Amino acid sequence: MKAMILAAGLGTRLRPLTDHRPKALVEVAGRTMLEVTLSRLRAFDICEVIINVHHFADQILQYLEANRNFGMRIEVSREEVLLDTGGGLKKAAYFFLEGSNGNGEPFVLHNVDVISTIDLRRMIEIHTEHQALATLAVQNRESSRYLLFDEQRQLCGRRSDGGNQVVRSSSEVEALAFCGIHIISPRLFQHMTEEGVFSIITPYLRLAASGERIVGFRADEYDWLDLGKPDDLLKAAEDARHNVRR
Repeated sequence: MKAMILAAGLGTRLRPLTDHRPKALVEVAGRTMLEVTLSRLRAFDICEVIINVHHFADQILQYLEANRNFGMRIEVSREEVLLDTGGGLKKAAYFFLEGSNGNGEPFVLHNVDVISTIDLRRMIEIHTEHQALATLAVQNRESSRYLLFDEQRQLCGRRSDGGNQVVRSSSEVEALAFCGIHIISPRLFQHMTEEGVFSIITPYLRLAASGERIVGFRADEYDWLDLGKPDDLLKAAEDARHNVRR
């Protein structure tokens, strides 16, 4: 199985830590975010990974070389202009389509600044059971933006400060916060008509409106933390120390 790590962002919320290094190389309890994410993927027997890079990209390449790619097959997708999540994934499509006709096994898309105990194997099982185009880890927690799901837990819209955007009618809608972890079928690339810079949520909503299965995986039982701000790093470090003490 393969994966992509989204690591091209500027990490503006982590300044000044990201003034001279990429977000992916900011350390959490003595380990870089990138190492934590790679180790997490390797724990699920995922050893082929592509990483998109932009901000201080050369530092990431040097880091991977110095660590011999952590014993994994790792490729890098360099973005001269930030392409956002959807554009970045589309640029890396070749990695997931090589040796297949676009109907190969699903892959993981994972934000570099997310740490969790979410069971990726269970996510893949749910993805396969629902014959989904994409499966998104979601939780019932506070967020500035939500995705909307119907009673079958299929994507039907999103909610932000501007209100609800509903793309598929449903008698009952549940607003859930996205965790930055996806399981995706490669056939998604056949339907990504968007070009350039775009969020992956844009094709998700468009395809959900046309009847494609974009499924939510409830991850409430798992630990999850977004490492977007310095305070989040401190919390993650404290959690790590607590786990060691236990």
